[in-house]
Amino acid sequence: MTDVSLFSNEQIAALLAALPDPAFILTRSGKYAALFGGTDARYYHDGSALVGKSIPDVLNGEKAAWFIAQIAIALAKTGLHVIEYQLNRKDVKGLDADGPEDTIWFEGRVQALEYRVQGEDAVLWVASNITASKKLEALLRMQSETDALTGLANRRKLMQALTDNYELFARYQTPASVLIFDIDKFKNINDTYGHLSGDKAIQATADVCRRELRTTDFPARLGGDEFVILMPHTGWEQAKPIAERLRQKVPAALRTLGTLGDGATISGGLSELLPGDSSFEDVLKRADDALYRAKRDGRNRIVHLEA
Repeated sequence: MTDVSLFSNEQIAALLAALPDPAFILTRSGKYAALFGGTDARYYHDGSALVGKSIPDVLNGEKAAWFIAQIAIALAKTGLHVIEYQLNRKDVKGLDADGPEDTIWFEGRVQALEYRVQGEDAVLWVASNITASKKLEALLRMQSETDALTGLANRRKLMQALTDNYELFARYQTPASVLIFDIDKFKNINDTYGHLSGDKAIQATADVCRRELRTTDFPARLGGDEFVILMPHTGWEQAKPIAERLRQKVPAALRTLGTLGDGATISGGLSELLPGDSSFEDVLKRADDALYRAKRDGRNRIVHLEA
């Protein structure tokens, strides 16, 4: 441990002032008793005007209450209290129109002090701007859950959405339907016009899904030319017109690509979650079986299977 007696009071004050992240002394009631550091101008403005104010003077309602609650938690702990939080212009009083549009993320490291400040228990709150790492984290998460060709959800994200909806159904009987469809004779497109043309057909199909589906629907590319549409809060009777709209709109979009879309159709299998299902895999298998029946029955149709 460093012997602070080696430094003069002026040197210690200079060290504290040079801290890149701001360090606040906050009392139990939320008063800004002191501020040190915050010299990294890339992330922080001069906060010296906060000293002497209280958190409710600076932050709106729920956000102010949250900060004061975190101070209480830190004071009740024996160790460091570490939290992540966000601030936007709606949280800060007087910044509704002038503040930054983007949300700013912070990591707070909050430690109870062993002495009282201005007659109150107090904490040291070091705030580190972690917005860049949060944006990178969100980008990596999006990339891990997004199909690169279409921009729709990929298989991984689909499986999570299916799991979530199955759990809602199992607990609250909240309905959900699943449509699996693909482009009829898609192999002929690849063989005749090449894989780049096949990619264009897949992208055009994804665009139709984005245009024609409801905002609550969840389209995903399962692989190849196979797509899955999860329709939450929707029984199969309500899902059938949505599926039929795709059956009409996708071929129309493919025809705009030229000769590769001549005669293009899609086939689909539709099912909904049922009381006897033990997992989302049951409804997925029924929809897949219905898709194969649609192929067997002549293609260009949507087939529904209940069991």
